[in-house]
Amino acid sequence: MDVAIEAEGLSKRYGDNEVLKGVDLTVPAGSVLGLLGPNGAGKTTTVRILATLLPPDGGRAVVAGHDIVTAPLEVRRRIGLAGQYAAVDERLTGRENLVLIGRLYRLGRANAKRRAEELLERFDLTGAADRETKTYSGGMRRRLDLAASLLADPGVLFLDEPTTGLDLTSRMTLWAMVREQVDAGVTVLLTTQYLEEADQLADRVAVIDKGMLIADGTPDELKRKVGGERLEVTLADPATVPEVTALLERVAVGEPVVGDQGRSVSVPVGSGIDSIADAATALRGKGIEVTDFAMRRPSMDDVFLALTGRSSAGEPDEDEGKTAA
Repeated sequence: MDVAIEAEGLSKRYGDNEVLKGVDLTVPAGSVLGLLGPNGAGKTTTVRILATLLPPDGGRAVVAGHDIVTAPLEVRRRIGLAGQYAAVDERLTGRENLVLIGRLYRLGRANAKRRAEELLERFDLTGAADRETKTYSGGMRRRLDLAASLLADPGVLFLDEPTTGLDLTSRMTLWAMVREQVDAGVTVLLTTQYLEEADQLADRVAVIDKGMLIADGTPDELKRKVGGERLEVTLADPATVPEVTALLERVAVGEPVVGDQGRSVSVPVGSGIDSIADAATALRGKGIEVTDFAMRRPSMDDVFLALTGRSSAGEPDEDEGKTAA
C-alpha cells in the first residue's frame, strides 16, 4: 500500500457553519503528516471523519485501503486513535485499562493480557501498571493513551494534539515513541499546537485554515516559501546601526530590518557562506564590535504566521465538531 490516507474534497457543515470546504490530503504509507491550523480551522473534524467517527457531507476518503463511508469497520480494524485528552478510566489501573480496551478490540482475554504487558513495558509503565490511573502524571496518562491506541497493531495512527499540556521532557518522550512507530512502518497523521513538534516529527506538513487546505509540503519547502535565510547582526553599540545597515545592504537581496530595540540588523541573503564572509570582512574592516553574528532560517512559527496571519497554533482546539454532539 503506497498511500495510507487519501482524501478528496472532504466537506462538513453544522447548520450555517461550514467547517470543511473541500479538503484534499495524501499521506504515503510509513510517513508522518503534520496537520496545522488555528483553533476552529477544521483539524479535529478532519481527524474524526478519517477515523470514521463523523460522516462527511461531501467528498471521499480511503484509509488503510478501505473507504471510510462504505467500509468503516474495515478502517477501524486498521487504525489507532489518540484524542486531545487521555481517554483512560481513572478508577482502573494502567494494566486494567489496556486489557479492557484489548477485550473491546476482540483480542480475546489471553491476547489482550499479553499485548497489555508488551505495551506497558515498551512505554515504561510496568512499575505503575497496578496503580489506579488517577495517580498518574499527565505524561504517564498520555503514554498509556498512546499505548491503548496501539493495542491492535494499527497500520495508521491518528494523534490529535497528543502532547498538549505536557512538559518538554514528556513531550520528547512521546516524540521518541512516535518515531518508533514510524520506523516500524506505521503511518501517522498528527495534529499539534506546537509548531516545533511538526518540524521535529512530520515528513510533510499541511496547513488548514477556515476549513480549507492553504499549504502542503515538507517543513523545508514551506520555510523556503516564507523566505530564505537572513543574516542577523547584534551590535555592541546601537549608534553603529546606520553604518552597519549600509554595509549589509551590499550583501542583501532585500530590505534590512532593525530589531532588538535598535541593537540588531538583519537582512535576507542569497549566497549563504559567501554573504557571511563578505559581511564579516566589511564589519571587521570598519572596526565595528558585534555581540552576535548568525545566519537565521525561517521557523515553523514564521511559516504559520505568514500563511494564517497568526503567531502560533494557539490553545488546544475547542473541537469544531462539538456542534454535532
